[in-house]
Amino acid sequence: MLDFAVMITRDVHRIDQSTIDQLRARGLSDEDILNVAQVTGFFNYYTRLADALGVEPEDFMIRRQSSDVNQSDDI
Repeated sequence: MLDFAVMITRDVHRIDQSTIDQLRARGLSDEDILNVAQVTGFFNYYTRLADALGVEPEDFMIRRQSSDVNQSDDI
């Protein structure tokens, strides 16, 4: 499933009927395949749209510096 999502993102033109057949053979239903394609496609769309418009990530979205990782947070 994750390989399929990566393929959608990086090389969508490689996807053909045999790709779908392989996913079905691994137990994914047509609904599962559709869900993966939709979620991946929407995420890619919104990411590209934000990048094209120069949208900066919110503070909570930025990964912590490695020095912050070793500090414990009180939650």
